[in-house]
Order: sequence, then structure tokens, then C-alpha cells
Amino acid sequence: MESSIRSYLRHIRFNENCSPETLRAYGSDLGEFRTFLEHEIGHGRGVDPKKIDRLAIRAFLGELHRRGSKRSTVARKLAAIRSFFRYMKREGILALNPAASLATPRQERRLPRQLSVVEMTHLVEMPDASTPLGSRDRAILELLYASGVRVSELTSLELDDLDLGEGMMRVLGKGSKERMVPVGSKAVTAVRAYRRLRADLEPRPGSGKDALFLNFRGTRLHARSVRRIVNRYILACAIERKVSPHTLRHSFATHLLDAGADLRSIQELLGHASLSTTQRYTHVSTERLLKTYGKTHPRA
Repeated sequence: MESSIRSYLRHIRFNENCSPETLRAYGSDLGEFRTFLEHEIGHGRGVDPKKIDRLAIRAFLGELHRRGSKRSTVARKLAAIRSFFRYMKREGILALNPAASLATPRQERRLPRQLSVVEMTHLVEMPDASTPLGSRDRAILELLYASGVRVSELTSLELDDLDLGEGMMRVLGKGSKERMVPVGSKAVTAVRAYRRLRADLEPRPGSGKDALFLNFRGTRLHARSVRRIVNRYILACAIERKVSPHTLRHSFATHLLDAGADLRSIQELLGHASLSTTQRYTHVSTERLLKTYGKTHPRA
């Protein structure tokens, strides 16, 4: 089982343009599945993939439910298992995919969190832009809100991905799909200010190579660091809700929709493959509209 998982992960890494985040998640999920099988049917030893049936997979999913795992987590793990066995069948190792007929758990409808326009304005203006790190943080916050990019897309940006004169940015999204997104004037100003100070973060001139955002060591900034940066300024703003870089993406989409942007345009800007993913934001705006109506109409 272990060698089969390694083979599968190599396959999706080199043949399916799998993102590093997806690769790590699938590796972790399949490792957890393997450990469960070894304990339940292997008696502490390795398990032959040919001996895994639909009931064994259902037992694993049942164990996840007993642990209190979220439905979205269970669905992701099942997707990894399905994909693994689909690969095994395609390679001729298995005659059937034992996970093919298992139903995906119905997902909870959760509305995306977002900040108000006032909260976003306060947040992006918190960093001290007179210092190299403060200027970098201001540029990060401005870009996240101005473009709605994912944190992984932000950290993969290169210096030449931004055309500040045109106010456009090239983004490499999920599945290595490239898209162009506009960048507002405030974000352009913040990035220009940061680029003037960016060399101060390099241990020696030119050592930062082509990465746009550098850490204090002068190497590429990673997603975990961006999450810490956002959290630091959220605390400074005294916002008492859980906020992540993805919240800024949700805020970007919600504020566009509230101002009259159409869903298709927002879908393109966010890089969503399906319009149904973007349609979550209509529920946010409708909920806000109903609250406003309830508070203001004399006979509501």
C-alpha cells in the first residue's frame, strides 16, 4: 500500500499539474487511510491494495464521522481515495475501483466570512510603510484585497508578473492555469513603494532572485508567513473574528458583487472553474440585504 501511494503521488505531481497544497493534502489523507487499514485489517502490517473493498473504505469514513470530522474534510479524504483507486485501476493493478460507488457526504452550506469596507480600509492601512517589512506587508494586504488572489498565488508571484503601468498582474492559479487580473491604483502605489525598499531585504544585492515578496532572510515568502502577517494586523485592528488571507479574497468578491459586478466577471477574476462556486457570494449579499430591510422598513 505504501509503495502504491508513493507511485500515485509521483504521478499526480508530474502528470496532473497538482499544486503543492493538494499534493500534501492527498499524501496526508492517503497516509491516514493506510494507517487505519493496517490497524483494522492488517493487524499492524502492510495491506495489499487488492484486498481493500468498499466496506473497508466505508469503515474508514465511519471512523472519521465518529471522530467528529467536518463533512468537507470527509469529502476531501474520499476524493483522495477515489482518485488513488482510479489510478490503480487505470494502471491495471486493480480490476475495479472500490470507491467508485460511494456517495460524497452532503456539504454544509456555510457563508463565506468577509470584512466590511471600513474594516478592510483600516486593515490595509495598518502597516508602517516607512520600513522594508512594513512596506512589504502593506503591499501584501493591498494586493490580496485588490485582486482577490489566493495566498498560494500571491507567494508564487515573480517581479515581472506585475505590469504596474497598466495595473495588471499575471497569476498562476490551480492546475497551472494562468489568468490576468487588474490591480487597483492603491495596490499599485503600495507595490511600487515596496519595490523601492525590497533590496533592503536581500542579504546581498540580487540574492532575492525573482520572487516579488521576500521574508526577513531575503528568500521567498511562504503562505504560512502571509497568514501570520494577516493575523498580526487583524489583532492590531481589534477585529474579534477569525480572519485569514482567504477572508480578504471573500471580501474582494462580496464587495464587487454589492457594488453591481456580475457573477461571470467575478468568476474570471477569482479563477473559479465553476460558476456555482462563485454563486456562494449571492447568499452573502442577499443575507445582508434582508438584514438591512428588516432594520429599516417600517413594516418589515
